Parts: sequence; structure tokens; C-alpha cells
Amino acid sequence: MRRKIYLLLGLLALALGGVGVVLPLLPSVPFFILAAFLFARSSPRLERKLLDHPQLGPHIRAWRENRAISRKGKIGALVAFAASAAIGFLMLEFPLSLIPSAAGVIGGTWIWTRPER
Repeated sequence: MRRKIYLLLGLLALALGGVGVVLPLLPSVPFFILAAFLFARSSPRLERKLLDHPQLGPHIRAWRENRAISRKGKIGALVAFAASAAIGFLMLEFPLSLIPSAAGVIGGTWIWTRPER
């Protein structure tokens, strides 16, 4: 039963990662990393497919081995945080407009301090 739950969650993470490929503010690689984690517990074949994927595999392996994020990935995440903060300032009333900025500063700082692959 537990393997089936991990498999379903892995497929959901994979689908969200796929959506993130086409939607600029939804990150894709973290969902693919999560999918690989879940597939490792439910479907070694699907995990291997992700690890062997020419574009996704290096990101997943870099995260697993060194908790590393590529420079391009870091910049993309920071741009997404900045866009979210700008949208928050435009669409939300004060003090709620500060929440996206605070999340961006906290999340962006954490992302920027990860090693680079």
C-alpha cells in the first residue's frame, strides 16, 4: 500500500514538474527531484528513467550528491521570486504585500547559499 502511495505522489510531482516547464513561475526541477525521491521508494524503473534523462538527470544527481543547484537554476529561482514580489506589491494591500517579498528573501537566501554544480 505504501509503495502505491509513493508512486501516486511521484506521478503527481512529475506532472507538476511538467506543468512547471511551461509555466514560468512554477519551478520544475524541485518537483522532478521530489518525483525521483518518491520513485526510489516505489518504482526503481521510473527513478532510473529520471536519473538517466539528459536534461533532468544531472540536476537530480547534483542535488542528491552535493545538495547543489546550478547557477542558471539559482538565477531562475531569484527572478521568479522577484516577479512574485512585484506582483504582490501590485495586487495585494499592505501589509499582505510584504509576504511575497519576505518569502523571496528567505527562500532566495537559502537557494543562493547552496553549492553550485
